[in-house]
Amino acid sequence: MNTYEQQLEELRTGKLTSITIEKDDFLAFREVLVKREDFKHIRGTAKQGGIVIYTYDLEARS
Repeated sequence: MNTYEQQLEELRTGKLTSITIEKDDFLAFREVLVKREDFKHIRGTAKQGGIVIYTYDLEARS
């Protein structure tokens, strides 16, 4: 399991409350993210400087 998959799984289980992704890592992270079945439960919030903070919601977005 790669680092992003492991972090996303820990986010899903509650071991992590959020994941912070830097601008340079975004495309590699997104490639892993969109392949997940629970993709719509993961919410990204953009911050200044190209940083995105991801959290896990129990309800899937539409």
